[in-house]
Amino acid sequence: MAQPTEAAAPAGTGARLRDFFEGVQAELKKVTWPDLPQIRQATIGIIVVVLVIGLLIALLDVVLQGVLVRLLPSLFGR
Repeated sequence: MAQPTEAAAPAGTGARLRDFFEGVQAELKKVTWPDLPQIRQATIGIIVVVLVIGLLIALLDVVLQGVLVRLLPSLFGR
């Protein structure tokens, strides 16, 4: 008959927290971080996309505002 193995005592909150952060630190050492030219290229790309989307929203706002200013009075017979 097999001997029952002793279950490990549940670790306290402090030990579990320490183990978690040790695991996080170990995983962060495995990360390949981007170099400066990659960061610069991604940043410029993001800024360009944000500006283009902002211009499209502004254009849509102006068009819809013009349509609604002309359309709403005609709906109410003025």
